[in-house]
Amino acid sequence: MGEYEVKQINLLYCDLDSLVKQSKEDGFRFVERLVNDYKSGSNTFNHSGEGLFGVFSKEGVLVAIGGLNKDPFSNEQSIGRLRRFYVRREYRRNGIGSLLVKKIIDDAKRHYKILVLHTDTEQADKFYTSLGFSKGNLYPNSSHFIEFKS
Repeated sequence: MGEYEVKQINLLYCDLDSLVKQSKEDGFRFVERLVNDYKSGSNTFNHSGEGLFGVFSKEGVLVAIGGLNKDPFSNEQSIGRLRRFYVRREYRRNGIGSLLVKKIIDDAKRHYKILVLHTDTEQADKFYTSLGFSKGNLYPNSSHFIEFKS
């Protein structure tokens, strides 16, 4: 995976137009929501324990994105949420998504006891369970969770 680099990013300095366009073509609106929320200031991933991460190709192209927030659907400070996760179509199924999720998990372990997410696609379900997430709705507005051992 030496050809790709995972970095914490600031959306003000990234061009997401093509990522938004492709995600909408795929039937997903959450990348557009990510950009709108970031611009409005409602979610800039800048609180303690939060971050927005991107995977960049050796040419510097943003090929995947994903964020970590304190779970906004829970009052528990120990629960983080993986959000707005998207990998460009042509980069899927070659480890890019796993690389990004593992980075987000590593970051989450420093701040949270549990990481949750919501997905409603079978492909994403298989992807997240392959990375150690359990399927279940134990936490509000989530479909998967992973507990970190102390």
